[in-house]
Amino acid sequence: MIRLNSLEPVPDHLRGGIVALGNFDGFHLGHQSVVGEAIRWAREEGRPAIVATFDPHPVRYFAPDAAPFRLTTLDQRQELFAAAGADAMLVIHFGADVAGMTASEWIEHGLAGHLGAVGVVTGEDFTFGKGRSGNPQVLSEQGARFGLRARAMGAVTLEGEVVSSSRIRDALLAGDCESAARLLTRPFAIRGIVQHGDKLGRTINFPTANLDMGNYLRPRYGIYAVKGRLPDGRVVNGAANMGIRPMFDPPKELLEPHFFDFSGDLYGQEIEVAFHHFLRPEAKYDGLDALVAQIGRDCDEARRLLG
Repeated sequence: MIRLNSLEPVPDHLRGGIVALGNFDGFHLGHQSVVGEAIRWAREEGRPAIVATFDPHPVRYFAPDAAPFRLTTLDQRQELFAAAGADAMLVIHFGADVAGMTASEWIEHGLAGHLGAVGVVTGEDFTFGKGRSGNPQVLSEQGARFGLRARAMGAVTLEGEVVSSSRIRDALLAGDCESAARLLTRPFAIRGIVQHGDKLGRTINFPTANLDMGNYLRPRYGIYAVKGRLPDGRVVNGAANMGIRPMFDPPKELLEPHFFDFSGDLYGQEIEVAFHHFLRPEAKYDGLDALVAQIGRDCDEARRLLG
């Protein structure tokens, strides 16, 4: 899949396409409906299908001190869009220039001009342009002047409630991995470079691959049953601590997965860790022996749940 940059010209062979426009952070069931419609429409007319996403997220621009909330990285989104059948991902760099564009400027200069799009698909609640002045109706009415057709997809519901990124975040903050996975259609997964730690895990026979959470949402602190995707493509089961390690001083926030039946050097390599089940909250124990015993029980439970 081709990654396009909103600051650079769009190649000629990708102009005249159908664009799915949104944040698409989690690429959950609702997002999949919007992108799926754009891809179907593009295939019907023999046009390229492009998924437009924002980086940074507009919330980060307007509220730079907001707590981390991302559900995916750009790389993860690109892979998900490609798997869905899109031809390209357009990264819209959200800064002062984009924030200041009116809805009309978005349509004339962005979608019709820069992209050369002939069709755009959004969610029915999508807004754009300065002051959120643009919506699907504005897109349809004003876009027609530039030969731009528009479609809006209704909300997707699951278990009687609308599927949304905020609903997924609430589930993860509660440690409800299973509900988050149903909404996402896959487990929530973080991707990062394995970094060096204090290497205490080695001394107690539970080595870990430490990851910084970066801009990802922080799920509920605690112990999880996880699956790790290694650089060579292997998927391994494990148990992970997500939190600040209350047994150790000073506190340091990390994701620390221990992979079962694995030995090898992962330092400096990128891995992905998927959260499958929440086991228990973080806790402080009376000494290292008690901690080691509990880690053993956690690993047994994780093996059982993942088995």
